[in-house]
Amino acid sequence: MEVNKMQEMDNVQVIVGKERYAREGVHKGMYGWICYPECSNGYWLVNFPQCGEKDDIAEISIKEEDMKVVPILHAIVNEQIKARFEKGMDTAKSFAENPDNLSDYMI
Repeated sequence: MEVNKMQEMDNVQVIVGKERYAREGVHKGMYGWICYPECSNGYWLVNFPQCGEKDDIAEISIKEEDMKVVPILHAIVNEQIKARFEKGMDTAKSFAENPDNLSDYMI
């Protein structure tokens, strides 16, 4: 029988980066809370909020071994990580649209 280290309402932090999570906007270091009482095949349903009345980043299944329980959920960290990845996507898009403009290019 599988013994789960986590339970519903636990605050968690993602400790690995995976493409599967990134497609949903969830990246290593983000905080969430387990929002469903049962673990399914080693995965928990986790909600990743932002501060205040902003829409949640995602509510996705995360493998138990890909996160750790933490005492406090830091939604502001989620917003900072989200902004960093969105800025990276905007920079990549601007290169594609203006291949001759490399003013944002960093070595």
